[in-house]
Amino acid sequence: MGNRQEILLTGAGGQGLILAAIIMAAAAVNDNKNVVQTQSYGPEARGGASMAGVIIDVDTIEYPKVTKPTVLLCMNQVSFNKYLPKVEPNCVIIADSTFVSGTYSDDYNVQLFPITKSAREIIKKEVVANMLALGVINAATNLVDRQIFKESIFQMAPKGSGELNQEAFDLGYKLFGEGAGQRINLSAESNK
Repeated sequence: MGNRQEILLTGAGGQGLILAAIIMAAAAVNDNKNVVQTQSYGPEARGGASMAGVIIDVDTIEYPKVTKPTVLLCMNQVSFNKYLPKVEPNCVIIADSTFVSGTYSDDYNVQLFPITKSAREIIKKEVVANMLALGVINAATNLVDRQIFKESIFQMAPKGSGELNQEAFDLGYKLFGEGAGQRINLSAESNK
């Protein structure tokens, strides 16, 4: 991956995407990179649309919004349907197979991981799915040094949850390493 990375974390309110983006930004700063983090969410606190952007670069960042994502995380079907058509084919797309399915052009590099399901069944806490997703993203892209990321999680996570969140982050690496991501690209004809 190049020097500039534009990461878009999308899903629903209550999935912890804004906290994930804040932690990712802190980790990048701790890894001596320039960072801008933005966020937006719908009027509903839970269940409404949620989106957070992080730009990481070694050079100056002149515009704060993600305009050409190099990494897209989709934690629900609505965000997958909305953002997939807006990214370039070379974008790394990670989707939570707990909630995302369907057809899309094989022009896209989509990988499905059971993010929320794994948090629920292995760690027994669905609330850490956001940290698990960060583990998958960082394993796939190497955006930030892994140890620096883990230390940043411990520093930024809500008090008393640092170790649990680090465990979820490590599980994301394990899922990625096990090849749990299923590239399910379907032919363009099946999308018609």
